[in-house]
Amino acid sequence: MTRPILLAIALSLAATGQSHAQKRLTVLLEWFVNPDHAPLVVAQELGLFEEAGLEVELLPPSDPSIVPRAIASGQADIGIHYQPNLYLDHAAGVPLIRVGTLVETPLNTVTVLADGPIESIADLAGKRIGYSVSGFQDAMLGRMLESAGVALEDVELINVNFSLSPSLIGGQVDATIGGFRNFELTQMQLEGHEGRAFFPEEHGVPVYDELIFVTRSDLADDDRLPRFLQAVERGAIHLTNHPEESWKLFIRAYPDLDDPLNRQAWIDTLPRFAKRPMALDRTRYRRFGAFMVESGLIEAAPTVDTIAVELQ
Repeated sequence: MTRPILLAIALSLAATGQSHAQKRLTVLLEWFVNPDHAPLVVAQELGLFEEAGLEVELLPPSDPSIVPRAIASGQADIGIHYQPNLYLDHAAGVPLIRVGTLVETPLNTVTVLADGPIESIADLAGKRIGYSVSGFQDAMLGRMLESAGVALEDVELINVNFSLSPSLIGGQVDATIGGFRNFELTQMQLEGHEGRAFFPEEHGVPVYDELIFVTRSDLADDDRLPRFLQAVERGAIHLTNHPEESWKLFIRAYPDLDDPLNRQAWIDTLPRFAKRPMALDRTRYRRFGAFMVESGLIEAAPTVDTIAVELQ
């Protein structure tokens, strides 16, 4: 081949590779695929990402704890994360920034047996409370107890790992903290035990976004991100307008999730998805940052613009 032809081929291959890189977007989930990810799955199944010029890959993590550092180090482009953890990561020097919201209300609960003796937060005094992860859950519980005039020292905390419902049903603890309201109560009901949930935001804890989209700071201006979030928004609106059709799309993609637990979780999660995922409530973020400081989880709250942006 002549040199001009070789050069043309090289330039064509480079352009093809660059074009592919501009289209491909990897999204690292915070857990295995479940109804919490419905807007993404619906957007994928309807071809909304493709219409936005994107090839989106949804990746469940081998270990959920790796998500923030994996995103910060460039192993994936976007991660699904928790707003409370974003402040902890920032304090630890992990360069992440929130670019969108997936689930815009808390999902955490304090859960007890419906037929048990605990009818209010105040009734937790002197009781055993099971938890999975210390830190934010302790702070959340402390604020909830404080709202009822009970000190955190007045309860016994027991690490039950991730066996929340079994430990409650089996009588090892009197209550649990950290179970998601869109799964835990249904799981208990399916096992023949009705539960009662107390919601943090109704007992002194500022409202926060349960699940958010994060990326590394130097990727915040990437034009793939608004295109991705616009497709997620279309997915959220579609499943809100057409929940049954969207459920069929979801189980077509993940047939192993076609069971009573995930079916009810789908229904319970629908009203909690962000319909404007790019929108940023700065007041909510400032208020929650102050709560993290007051709880002793971080020394100082970062300015909102340091940890979150609103894409256009």
